[in-house]
Amino acid sequence: MPGKSNNDSATKFDRIRRAHQSEVAEDYVEMIAELITETGEARTVDLAARFGVTSPTVNAIIQRLQREDLVETRPYRSIFLTAAGQALADKASDRHRIVRDFLLTIGVPETIAEEDAEGIEHHVSPETLAVFAKITNKVLL
Repeated sequence: MPGKSNNDSATKFDRIRRAHQSEVAEDYVEMIAELITETGEARTVDLAARFGVTSPTVNAIIQRLQREDLVETRPYRSIFLTAAGQALADKASDRHRIVRDFLLTIGVPETIAEEDAEGIEHHVSPETLAVFAKITNKVLL
């Protein structure tokens, strides 16, 4: 691409790589918070069903989230968010809502806006998110 330096490209791809790394953690803490709100608890079997993955896959991710101090688990009990996990879940949920609402504002049908927001929310820059929020009159957390 003319005019683009290698450093510009490396910076862009570094931001994308970091977004991909946090995407799974954000999705899981957001879903755990949603399950706790809906049913009073978040269990491995429920997460597996919601994400369409196996329980061992969920267990591996939950172990990673424990190491990152985002969740707590106890044998034969539900999964709980730590304060850091709840903060991440709230931030992810807010970003999702703002992106979805922006897509709805520009005329994207609701089901598509919901699906597209799920991917975009992880990659949108704070600057772009602020513009989306301004357009939809939403407050950023």
